[in-house]
Amino acid sequence: MPRIPVLTIDGPSGSGKGTISRAVAERLGWHYLDSGALYRAVGLAAAWEVVDLSDPEAVAQCARRTEIRFETQGSGEPHVIVNGKDATRQLRTETAGAAASAIAAHPPVRAALVDLQKGFRKAPGLVADGRDMGTVIFPDAPYKVFLTASAEERAQRRYKQLKEKGVSVNLAGLLHEIAARDERDAGRAVAPLKPAEDAVIVDSTGTPITEVIERVLSVLPEKLRAPRQP
Repeated sequence: MPRIPVLTIDGPSGSGKGTISRAVAERLGWHYLDSGALYRAVGLAAAWEVVDLSDPEAVAQCARRTEIRFETQGSGEPHVIVNGKDATRQLRTETAGAAASAIAAHPPVRAALVDLQKGFRKAPGLVADGRDMGTVIFPDAPYKVFLTASAEERAQRRYKQLKEKGVSVNLAGLLHEIAARDERDAGRAVAPLKPAEDAVIVDSTGTPITEVIERVLSVLPEKLRAPRQP
């Protein structure tokens, strides 16, 4: 039997991975994996349990006992349920993002989440969004994209998102956090943020979302790009 197709979309924070991946998955009628949400969920669960984020084994144990579900409630972003609580809003804060980046550097934590992520590979296909989807989790994926954008544009996008949600935020501070996270993610010893050797690089700087979606879809053969019939 042929392997279930996977399209991986990796890239740095603020590159538009989530927006693009969800749109592509919807167009294809495929499943969607937001791997970043898994790390944010574990970071949040660890905070609820007052687990030391610098203790790899303690966080890994927390990861193994944390229950995470994605629930689609109408159109738009799926809700993320962490240990029975809807944590969708909390997971999108900068605090949750920083915690996710910190614990993602721990090999035991990454190992604890590997099987969970691979379990999302189901027919008819999967769009997997993250930082190491094409290099570590699904290295055999036939279709891979590395989505990027300038740090300045990514900071502007995040600033706009947070302001629209009523969150008080500083643009200069966001730019500093994004640059620091890029350096941390690219420099970690395990699964550093980098394009897979066979990934197609897509720079979304100054590019409309609709055009980025089409560029990502162009990585797939035409037979897969045809909309699935309901």
